[in-house]
Amino acid sequence: MNETTLPAEPAPSYPVEFDVEPQLTGRNRLTVAFRIILAIPHLLIVGTPGLALGGGSWMFSRGNDQGWNIGSGLSGEGVLGLVASVVAIIAWFAILFTGNHPRGLWDLTRMYMRWRTKAVAYTALFRDEYPPFGEAPYPVTYVVAYPETRRNKWSVGLRIFYVIPHAIVLFFLTLAWAITTFIAWFAILFTGAYPEGLYKFGVGVMRWSIRVESYALLMRDEYPPFSFEP
Repeated sequence: MNETTLPAEPAPSYPVEFDVEPQLTGRNRLTVAFRIILAIPHLLIVGTPGLALGGGSWMFSRGNDQGWNIGSGLSGEGVLGLVASVVAIIAWFAILFTGNHPRGLWDLTRMYMRWRTKAVAYTALFRDEYPPFGEAPYPVTYVVAYPETRRNKWSVGLRIFYVIPHAIVLFFLTLAWAITTFIAWFAILFTGAYPEGLYKFGVGVMRWSIRVESYALLMRDEYPPFSFEP
């Protein structure tokens, strides 16, 4: 008797999606050359590239006891990032007491994240089109669904501790991303093209960071994967 082989079920995807339409060749060398200056208005509002958890940029610092510690700083998070920090704190209390995330606060955080993903993608040289101030269309995808079920109070209550393993890994990945972006900057200026391998690495690190940042801002309770993949 022949056994029937059932098709393998696709692996479940994480409920936060991020992607960028590739733009490897035909780059605008002039805007690339002055990208960090052109991006300043957006960065003042939504923060600099890198991992911002709960609106704060995670960093390693040297303590007075000469030991290394990891914590959140307020540098580089932008005005709207500060708002997202306050919103996350309010939502944290709301979820712990009611089990639900107030929809208005969640929508405000999603607006911030959509704006931030566009601005960071532009700053990181992934696209040449100047990003809109707000949620207007841009060749960057950020999709996250509102959690309709009651929230996991344990996960929310201990969220800051759950994020630490990701923060440690992303600290080093973001440093590598900064180096590859600098290399790509020179490559674009001389050749007009972004090296494909560096492009995929940068988008992968940003995708990982955006998932963790969404998790840290309490948008979802599912633990983010340690992965570059969509």
